[in-house]
Order: sequence, then structure tokens, then C-alpha cells
Amino acid sequence: MTDSLDSESISTDQLSIARQLLESESYGAKAIATLEQQGNYADAFYELWTEKNGPPPMMGDRPSLWQITLKRVRQEICGEDDSFRSKLKDYKKSPMSAPLLTGLIVSLVGMSGLPIDPAIATVIVLYVLHIGLDVFCEYTAPAKDAPAKDALPPGDSP
Repeated sequence: MTDSLDSESISTDQLSIARQLLESESYGAKAIATLEQQGNYADAFYELWTEKNGPPPMMGDRPSLWQITLKRVRQEICGEDDSFRSKLKDYKKSPMSAPLLTGLIVSLVGMSGLPIDPAIATVIVLYVLHIGLDVFCEYTAPAKDAPAKDALPPGDSP
């Protein structure tokens, strides 16, 4: 079962804008089509992951691959390095700028420790844009004095 933030549907307007901005990028078209088909961010992530890497391993009561990926993304974009946050602010000022949206996706793909496909990065960037960077960073923050697995956002196990 996914958490309400994970299972929220991306709006038709959001998909339309993203499609328009990423129409010349094959990874963008793939991500948009998968979001339309799956209906939420976590399921789109799993679909793209499975297509690229095969089915994720069953993890039992351990955090899902979606949760682990979001935790890793959080370590990269919510820390002291402001480069992603700065790019996000620039995009928020000009939300119809294809180069700025593409720059966010390329920035996420290029971060150390995140060997992810551009289509998967597109889903993650659209998710962060959807809920907001501050909410994302707080939502994925480790809880004080909680076991590590409780510090991850809820989501579906594959």
C-alpha cells in the first residue's frame, strides 16, 4: 500500500505541461506515458525500474526500492549542496522553461551515488516538483531516535 503522497495522481494539467516541455526528450516521453498509465509516482517508478533493470528483489519487511531511492535522493538534494535547490528555484520562476526542467533532470542523473535512468529521474523530479522540495526534504528526513527503516517514506513493496 502506498502513502498518500506516493499514491497521489499527477494531474492532467501537470502531465500536459511536462509533455510539452519534454517533447523532444525520449526519456521525458517515456516517463510521461508511464505516469499516465500507472497513475502515481511510485508505480511509475517501479514500471520504469523493471523495464530497465528487471523486477526489483523482494525485500520482505525491509523498505521498498522506492523508499530507498527517495532516501538516497534526499541525501543528494536536501543537504548542504544548494545546486539542485537553486535550479529548482529557477524553474519555479519560469515553469514553462524546457531547458530549466531538463536541467533539473540532468542534474539529478549526474549526482554522485545516483546511477538512475533519465526516465526514472524524470518521475522523481516531477514528484519533487509536485510535493515541493521543502516537503520532500522533511518527509524523507530521518526521524529522531527512530530505527533507520522508520526514517523512510511509506510506499509499496514490490
